[in-house]
This record gives sequence, C-alpha cells and structure tokens, in this order.
Amino acid sequence: MNFYNFISGVLISVIFSFASCASAQKTSEISTSSDDKMIINSLDKKADHYADIAHQIWTHAELGYIEHKSTELLQTTLKKAGFMVEAGVANIPTAFSATYGSGRPVIGILAEFDALPGVSQDAVPYKKEREGCTAGHACGHHLFGTASAASGIAIKEWLEKSGGSGTIQVFGTPAEEGGSGKVYMSREGVFDNVDVMLNWHPGDGNSAGAGSCLAIKSAKFRFHGAASHAAGAPHRGRSALDGVEAMNDMANMLREHVPQETRIHYVITKGGEAPNVVPAEAEVYYYIRHPHMRDVKSIFNRLVKCAEGAALGTGTTMDYEVIGGSYNVLPNAALAEVMYKSLSKVGGVSYTADERKFAEEIMKSYPDMKVSPEDAENVAEFYVTERAAPYSTDVGDVSWLVPTAGMSAATWVPGTSAHSWQAVAAGGMSIGHKGMMIAAKTMALTGVDIFKNPAVVAKAQHELKERQGAEFEYEALLGNREPPLNYRNN
Repeated sequence: MNFYNFISGVLISVIFSFASCASAQKTSEISTSSDDKMIINSLDKKADHYADIAHQIWTHAELGYIEHKSTELLQTTLKKAGFMVEAGVANIPTAFSATYGSGRPVIGILAEFDALPGVSQDAVPYKKEREGCTAGHACGHHLFGTASAASGIAIKEWLEKSGGSGTIQVFGTPAEEGGSGKVYMSREGVFDNVDVMLNWHPGDGNSAGAGSCLAIKSAKFRFHGAASHAAGAPHRGRSALDGVEAMNDMANMLREHVPQETRIHYVITKGGEAPNVVPAEAEVYYYIRHPHMRDVKSIFNRLVKCAEGAALGTGTTMDYEVIGGSYNVLPNAALAEVMYKSLSKVGGVSYTADERKFAEEIMKSYPDMKVSPEDAENVAEFYVTERAAPYSTDVGDVSWLVPTAGMSAATWVPGTSAHSWQAVAAGGMSIGHKGMMIAAKTMALTGVDIFKNPAVVAKAQHELKERQGAEFEYEALLGNREPPLNYRNN
C-alpha cells in the first residue's frame, strides 16, 4: 500500500489529515536553480514516453510476484538509459536492482508495479470493467514504478553532465500488495549499501513530510478435522469449520484486551463444500496491525493461542502459514525536508478542460466529499509526526534500515480512495500521468540536492539511529519463510 501503500481503500489525503493544507504552489513562484530547470525540462520532454510506459503497465495489470511484463519493461527502460541491471534479486524473479555511477553517496529509489485483483476498470469516469481483465492498478503502482525509473534516469543524466560522483540505484520491488516484497529484499541485504532511500505513492493530493503508518503481520490458519455425513453420522466428524469459527469468536473477544490502536481483520477463505458434509478442511486469513511492530509481534502470538485453543476445543488440528509482515514506517525529518523543498519547486497538477470534465464526473460518484478539481494544484504543508496513518506498507522495513523519505502526488481526482475503480480510471489517463511526472521531478530534484549537499546524508543517518534506539536489531516479522511467489494463486 508505496511511499504509502494504501490497504483497505483509505483516502491518501486522510493519511495526512493532521497536516494542514497550503494554497497552491506553482513552480514559477519558487526559486529554481539551473540544475533544477534542466531536470524539469528534461522530464517534461519525455512526459509522453513515460506516460506510454505507465499505460503499458496499467494495461498488463499483473499481480504480485507475477509482474513479468511490467518488470521487463522497466528493466529494459533503465538498461537503455545506461543502468546496469541485476534481475531476480533476493530470489524473487520479478525483483531487480538498476545501478549507475560509483562511490558515495548511494541514493536508492524504490519502484513498485503490482496490481490488485478484482478491481478491473476502464479509463472512463464511470464504473465499467475492462474487457478481458480481472485486475487493476487501483493503487497506482504502474505510475509508481514508472516515475521512480524516470527520476533515476534524470539523476543519472545530471551526474553525467555535471561530472558529479556518487551512485544512483533504482530497485524494482514486487508484490507490495500483501506480498511483502521489500521485506524479503531487506532481509537478504539488498539495501545494505544504500545511504538514503527515496520513494513516493500515488494519491489524491500532493504532500511530502515525515510520518508513520501501521505495522502488520498476516497469516493463514488452517484447521484439519474429519469428514462425515452431517445427518447420518455427525458423531464421527470433527468440523474444521468449527475450529475456524471458534478461533474467530476468541479473536473477537481478544479485541477488548489489546491496545486501542490495534486492528484485527479476517476472512474465511475455505469453509467446506456442502452443508451435509462435516468440513474436514477450513482456513481463515488474518491481518494484525498496530502502530509499532513490537506490539504486532505480541498480539499475533496471542492470536496463535486463540487458534490453538480452538483446535483443542473442537477436536481438530491446526497449523498456520505466515503470509506477510512489515514494520511501521520510521519517519526521517532531515530527509523529508529536502523532499518537501523539491515538491514546493515542482508544485501540483493543473487540469485541462477535458481533464476537469473527467474529474467532475468522477466526483459525482462520491457526493459527500467537499473537494474540487483545483485541489490537485495544492501542496500540503510540511509535517513531522509519529502518528500512525491507517495503512501498511513494506516500505516500513526499508525505513528502519535506511533513512527513507516519501511523498504523495495527485495522480487521482481529489477525494478519490485508493483501491477503488475511480483510482484505476484516473490512473489510466492523463490525470494519472501528470501526477506521476510531479513525483518524478520531485524525486529527481531531491536526489540531485542530496548529491550536491552530502551533509544531508550524515544528518539523516544520525536521525535514523536515534529513532531506532540503541537496542535495535532487525528481524523480519515474517520470519525465515521463502517469498510466497504463488500467494495470489492460493
């Protein structure tokens, strides 16, 4: 949900609701250097090229860990630009690392490209499934990955022309949506050599600050019983579904006795085949969230006890598989300030007459929202907060290992929720492409600013160590399991 990957259809703007909004800031109102102008002009000239790449990925709409066409397109784009690309990093076929330059500092940029199942939508301002497609980029990761590649290429071009030293790396990070791709990459040391990390996420507004989110751990609990005729010989059966329901009852009672910020979600993914057969197999899929990963660990362990008790009480057996898990994002104000400065230079998104008409049609689908198309032009004020926004992202693990800054750009119509058909629609046309270029320019300017002012790196790394605490040792919430490359097929 990226920087901010937005699970549960949360409004991107709500994530930063504690930050007050400023009036629109235009590039012309902010002092820009010759380097800034060169980068912005270069990206403007390539806007159609990058829009085409993003649209191809939007069309592919590939799910986590099977984004083969999408990752190949991004890798090819970076290779043609002069990057050295390593595919299949961290034992993940669709993950990659693209590198240009040498020496320090090493600036990393995260790039996502996975879609979501069940959110098929055409690029029109009314609900209409796209023919022949059951998935959709409802979180805008087609824009995410493309803008990240574009910004990396722009920084590379600046390094070439300026003769500056340092390294730029673009990391292709699959399966953010529930697959925890960056966690496996973090665990395998893919980011160990990076000094600072930049990323962004599509949204319905423009902002850059230092904030946090919810840590998460997910697992599938599988109960095993004995099948029997539900009417003729129920005494011989042991219902796996009873085990699932008993676990759910105890989990719902657990809600009263956990910290109030905790979120516990579940769906029964398998409950039997026919009412007259005692189910021998059943499965329930759980998410545990909390503002801090340490609390997620302890609450998850209590949930396991619920499952064990349910199995004991129903005469079934139980095993569970950890599917994913990620830390809360660790804010880094030193790095965020640089990104906010860059975003202020770039400004927000201005709509053409046709784009405004499209936006107004989209807005009719959520009449309770008090927004206007002009809100896409605004840049929210800078903020620093420990408050956890109501989403989770595998960027969290990265942020505990490398100083990380993120931003949001208005790729969607103001008021739009992530994981919605409205997000897919805007992401498939020029509104999404324009917001994408806001992000590409902002990250490119941020990267160049850091190369020109390396003291920022030391300041950001000092802040990271302070926020980590002296006792911190990284341990992935998902343990030692291998990447679940088929998790979308289970």
